[in-house]
Amino acid sequence: MSNTLVLVEQSGGALARGAAELLAAAAALGTPSAVVVTDGDGAEIASQLSSLGANTVYVASVPGDASRLVTPLVAALAAAVTASGDVAAVIVGSTLDSREAGARLAVRIGGAYQSDVVGIADSGAVTQQAFGGAFTVQSTAGKGIPIISLRPNSVAGSAPAAAGTLVPLDVSNDGAPAATVTARHEKSAVSARPELQSADIVVSGGRGLGSKEKFVLVEELADAFGGAVGASRAAVDAGYVEHNMQVGQTGVTVSPNVYIALGISGAIQHRAGMQSAKTIIAINKDASAPIFDIADFGVVGDLFTVVPQLIDAVNARKA
Repeated sequence: MSNTLVLVEQSGGALARGAAELLAAAAALGTPSAVVVTDGDGAEIASQLSSLGANTVYVASVPGDASRLVTPLVAALAAAVTASGDVAAVIVGSTLDSREAGARLAVRIGGAYQSDVVGIADSGAVTQQAFGGAFTVQSTAGKGIPIISLRPNSVAGSAPAAAGTLVPLDVSNDGAPAATVTARHEKSAVSARPELQSADIVVSGGRGLGSKEKFVLVEELADAFGGAVGASRAAVDAGYVEHNMQVGQTGVTVSPNVYIALGISGAIQHRAGMQSAKTIIAINKDASAPIFDIADFGVVGDLFTVVPQLIDAVNARKA
């Protein structure tokens, strides 16, 4: 059976949150194998990936990998393709580094890069969001190895535990130029909420909130559900929240199991970043708002009346 390679990002020995989903997706196409770049020997990482379904774990040991950008990931993937021999596909996540590494790999090995994938069939056909989410298409690679960038929360289930055999990769002779991080400036405040891009539940607010002070209602509902907080571009432009919380064509693309839109009209630019959510719930006082065209459940009403009642109901269920 052909191997399906999965790029697994990690930091300080901790695997990226989406590793299990990527390996589950890989299991539909072939024997799942993981590719990791680390500054250690990778033994502990291989053990973790074994429990998530990786039959083989290709490990590129790169001293100081945390200070080098993208290039080691590309080198490791290319070396794993060569070492594996028979590769059905390469699957990467949708982070900035994974997407760039996947695209660079496609150029290097003559592969077919498929972005914004929200579903993978056993046949190898993928479902993609195209033209800013205006269309959902199915496609297959015309030539070369498919290199698939998968959005979070697109594949259900998990891969059964596997051998997790560690195979070292030597990428020391990779000649591609690499950028090096010379300094980091970390934000002092770290949110306890889930990361927006990979959250199972996202609650977003729009210009209908009216002010930065009233946007706290979005945060309270997100906290009640244990979800992440997002916003429309209009809310960001109005100064309610920071730009890194913007969901849409010029912001973050999310695919949560549940997306709740509060006071968001639903312009196409916003819908491009969230309409692949499994369930969409909209609360808006304008019954003709475009967001209702894609919503699975809609409430036409004053969000300042509806949302506090929803928060109380959710908290009551948890009590």
